[in-house]
Amino acid sequence: MPDPAADGRSPAREAAWLVLRTQSGDRAALESLLEHALAELRPYAAAMIADEDVRGDVLQEVLVLVYRKLPSLREPRAFNAWARRVASREIFRALRRLRRHERATEELSPDLPDGHEEPAAPDGLIERLPALLEGVSPASRAVLALHYLDGLTLDEIAGVLEIPSGTVKSRLAYGLAALRRALVP
Repeated sequence: MPDPAADGRSPAREAAWLVLRTQSGDRAALESLLEHALAELRPYAAAMIADEDVRGDVLQEVLVLVYRKLPSLREPRAFNAWARRVASREIFRALRRLRRHERATEELSPDLPDGHEEPAAPDGLIERLPALLEGVSPASRAVLALHYLDGLTLDEIAGVLEIPSGTVKSRLAYGLAALRRALVP
């Protein structure tokens, strides 16, 4: 895929253009779009699924679903968020299969007081986050990965995971608390 920055297009605009071309039957655009999706989703999947083989299988299934469902995508500019939503669903399905004895949505209460500010990450945590995420519940791991690794806002995460923003905030707080406990010697 050519470098989008070379011709002044952002990666999001390039993805939207590839979606339009793919939806009109351009096979080369489809290949480029799937490569783009894989590059965008690989870090998130790596943060969520430790087992490399399972992660590869999930990413493969995500790409198949993206291909199958792409004709129904009405807003090409929403491709990245839409693909993350597809990936999130598949990742959670895989985690439920891997950990039937754990509840994938185990959480603290999503009700936080109004005016609650987003908890700040301790120094050095972001660099060590991928390795530390393995000890966090899958629900909190998703929020932490999307926020700190992918740089999404809390409202964007709520849209991707299709959950209320209060739940996103509580999962973030719960995940950070679990990480802090793991950091205490």
